[in-house]
Amino acid sequence: MTLPGATPIDVLLVEDDPGDELMTREAFEDNRIGNTLHVVRDGEEALDFLYKRGDHTDAPRPDLILLDLNLPKYDGRQVLEKIKSDPELAHIPVVVLTTSSAEEDILRSYKLHANAYVTKPVDLDQFIAAVRQIDDFFVQVVRLPHRFG
Repeated sequence: MTLPGATPIDVLLVEDDPGDELMTREAFEDNRIGNTLHVVRDGEEALDFLYKRGDHTDAPRPDLILLDLNLPKYDGRQVLEKIKSDPELAHIPVVVLTTSSAEEDILRSYKLHANAYVTKPVDLDQFIAAVRQIDDFFVQVVRLPHRFG
């Protein structure tokens, strides 16, 4: 939940599973998170959003990205690598939010400079709690850079 007077942020959810998208939306609604959630469903669309291409020419620059690893077109690892290697995007915090708890996925994500790695809980209440903790940390605990455009 955002603090009174705090500026809501734009969150980009990169998620191909409609069920996980719905749970994330519910977590935002249930916790009255005042942030704007934008959703794209594959790696290519994520890059289009970030680079304001195609249907996303008016997309805002997200303040936080929630990124699934297992995506069609470009997988989350490729998207993460692109984000963190681009000086215009590298400052955006990226939380890998995925079903994988494989050590190699965790290690590779951090080597690609993910800001956090969260394994999606299967239970709805635990999932909502995880999204709330992400919000609490990235919106209320840490300071994000000022928007660059």
